Formats: sequence, C-alpha cells, structure tokens
Amino acid sequence: MKTMRGQVLLCIPAKKAWEIFRNNEILSKINPNMLASAEYLRGDGSPGSLRLFKLGPALNGYVKESTQKIEKVETGKSVAYQVVGGELKGMYDPYHVTFTFLPVPGEDEQCIAEWKAEFKPLSPATPPPEKAKDAALQFLKSFERPELCV
Repeated sequence: MKTMRGQVLLCIPAKKAWEIFRNNEILSKINPNMLASAEYLRGDGSPGSLRLFKLGPALNGYVKESTQKIEKVETGKSVAYQVVGGELKGMYDPYHVTFTFLPVPGEDEQCIAEWKAEFKPLSPATPPPEKAKDAALQFLKSFERPELCV
C-alpha cells in the first residue's frame, strides 16, 4: 500500500474547520464548482456511515462522485474513510483517506488541515492520486471564505 499526504494552513480555528467538514449543508455551499453536494446515504457521520460526495464541474473528467464508508472519527480532530464507490474505486482498491484538523500552537485563529491517502493502484499504469490531493487541498482552502466565519 502506498501513502500520499498534503496539508494547508487555514486562517480559521481547527474547531471551525471541523464543523464545516462535518456539516453536509455548509460543505455543499463552500465551493460548488468543486463539490456540488454532500449527503449521508446511511448513518449520521459516525463509523459505518456512508457519505456521498458529488463533485462539481471543476473535477469533471476526473471524478464525478465518491461514496465513502466512514471508518474512524476522532471528534474535533479527524475523520477517516474508505472509498467504496465512484471513479476512484475503479483506479485504486483499497483507497483510504483521512482528513485531520490540528490547531497551530499559540495561534487560536489558525489550523493545519491535512489530507492523507493510503491506496493501492489497480494497474501499474495508474498514477498516484495527485489530482485528488490537489483538489482536496484547494477545497480545504475554501473553508476560509469570510461568509463561513460568522
């Protein structure tokens, strides 16, 4: 299994980033060009829940949707899931992702948002998920939009 990571500095508290990531209604409004909608197909976000991300036009030609089975939740800090449906499942199996939100020591209004993927390509010709990493990090930066920080 291979691993890929990326992180961005967000100018919002880790608690706020966590709340945004876990709220489908807010998440669906942040950047519709990247994420058109998020919904729980089963469950409430706890382990075993199924969450569907329908991706926006910015990701057409790469991934249209991703069905995720939530595996682990550390409230206020991280959520880990396995992709169980969608285009990524056709490229990698397994494909596990963890999003983590950590406060920056001494900086109440900043956090580090990390994306980590553990994956096994289904074919030797399948490239690492650089596009998924770049899209995730760009989407996380959208959390800083002023209208979300009220």
